[in-house]
Amino acid sequence: MSGWGDSGAGQLPSAGGVAARRAGRADVADLVGVLVRAFEDDPVSTYLFPRRHVRRRGLRRFFRIQLRRLFVDTGEIWTTSDRLGAALWVPPGATHPASWRDLVVLAPVLADLVAGGRPAASLRLLAEVERVRPSEPHWYLATLGTDPPAQGHGVGSALLEAVLATVDEQHLPAYLESSKEANISFYTRHGFEVTGEIRSDDGGVTLWPMWRRAGSART
Repeated sequence: MSGWGDSGAGQLPSAGGVAARRAGRADVADLVGVLVRAFEDDPVSTYLFPRRHVRRRGLRRFFRIQLRRLFVDTGEIWTTSDRLGAALWVPPGATHPASWRDLVVLAPVLADLVAGGRPAASLRLLAEVERVRPSEPHWYLATLGTDPPAQGHGVGSALLEAVLATVDEQHLPAYLESSKEANISFYTRHGFEVTGEIRSDDGGVTLWPMWRRAGSART
């Protein structure tokens, strides 16, 4: 996404000098805050939670659950030495811990969706995201976020490269959904290609599924 979430793992330097490392439970509280700030103005976040105060609460609950109860044990969490970003990966063959179908675990977040004003449309969008995800074995990048003050300084690239090195060694594909059209060129530089579009029923938001073929070269 082995030693899931072992914060004692060695650091991997990127070409830009930013070191990525595996994160563990001791990092979770800080990384929740980083991801809330990173995604507060994200198009999907603003669509799911139109009201800002509900959005902050919903994102905080979602990322806390995603990190603590799902990814620490069954996925891979990567961060930097100063916790300026986080990448959450699902390895091939693992149950997708990011799935919104897990209504028991995600019930508090679903309550915020109801409070946000468009729960039915939001759930249909999330179900479509799940439906189009490839079925063949692959590494899935569920979340990648950088603290806003650190954006543009190589943090995202370092977090991507840390796992893409393993992906390449295993000669496996990788997959993600970009929630911003502006980010497509960033992922393209790392070997991903757009495979289509996922749109909400009302046209309020679009996601771009991106696939990285096994052996794709990074530029």
